[in-house]
Formats: sequence, structure tokens, C-alpha cells
Amino acid sequence: MPLSMVNVGEKTMIKKVGGKEEVRRFLENLGFVAGSMVTVVSEINGNLIVNVKDSRVAIGKEMANKIIV
Repeated sequence: MPLSMVNVGEKTMIKKVGGKEEVRRFLENLGFVAGSMVTVVSEINGNLIVNVKDSRVAIGKEMANKIIV
């Protein structure tokens, strides 16, 4: 399921990062790589704040839909 459907406070593992090559590269540079753990900190109107690799990152709903957990 996409990261945008994960409940707040839930810790899950990234299985795949989709989208175009430039989008995948951008997300991987932020730390969204397959096999890493991600925790949803908060969600407002589909936009997420997540903890990934000891960093707190805000991503939009479109980006969150490309990250499969």
C-alpha cells in the first residue's frame, strides 16, 4: 500500500519507490530507499511528516503515493 495510507505513529518498511527516474532519485536522496524504516509523525490534508533515517521530512500526498510500504 502507498505511504499515504499509513496511520500516524505507525512504523513500516519501504518496499519500493515508484515514479519517474527523477522523482525516484529525489526521494532516494531524502532517504526513501527500499528496506529502510519510516514512521508517520503527522498527516494534514494528505501531506505527511515522516521520520526516515533519523531525519524528519515533509512530503506531499503525490510523493507519498509513489512510496510503497
